[in-house]
Amino acid sequence: MAKYDWTAMYVMHDALRRELDHLSKLAAREDAEARRILAGAPGWDLFKTALHIHHAAEDEALWPPMRAALAARPDGLALMDAMEAEHATIDPAIEAIDTGTEPLAPLVDRLTASLTAHLKHEEEAALPLIDETLAPEQFATFGQVHAAKLGPNAPAIIPWLLDGAPETQAATMLSLLPEPARTAYKTQWRPAYENQPRWPTL
Repeated sequence: MAKYDWTAMYVMHDALRRELDHLSKLAAREDAEARRILAGAPGWDLFKTALHIHHAAEDEALWPPMRAALAARPDGLALMDAMEAEHATIDPAIEAIDTGTEPLAPLVDRLTASLTAHLKHEEEAALPLIDETLAPEQFATFGQVHAAKLGPNAPAIIPWLLDGAPETQAATMLSLLPEPARTAYKTQWRPAYENQPRWPTL
């Protein structure tokens, strides 16, 4: 059994995979039409914002304490190198999509391949090692840093994260929020999210 509750991590990963599926469907259209839709799609901005917050929190508050704890374990340090290298391939893929100078479909394929492989690698190799290695206070710090980076984006990102999440996972995620935020989620955030299609015309 895992020492730490990884619900939030898996909810984030599943949301990213869900959006990659939508992006792939979009990229299958004629290029000019696909780019026109992408330019006005809230789903693309939500995806980029959530991914940036998630990776920035890992880079700042997860990988450094893991490196310190794994200083005498070359295999563990090699895995940390791989995590950071995989992160470094993703931003350029997103930037290439936003630049708009190349056909969209192969760029989306590149982003999908890079991010999907990274999420799988993290879940299968990094999370068990983190569970084994990271001290409770360091795990708590990672959660606090992630929450702080979410900050003013919470009203948009929280309902995006929970879209389609299993009921038990959604309940766990909502239990992490203070009561005013849970109320705002039910009465304001989720209704606003549901009234704005993420990927128009898909």
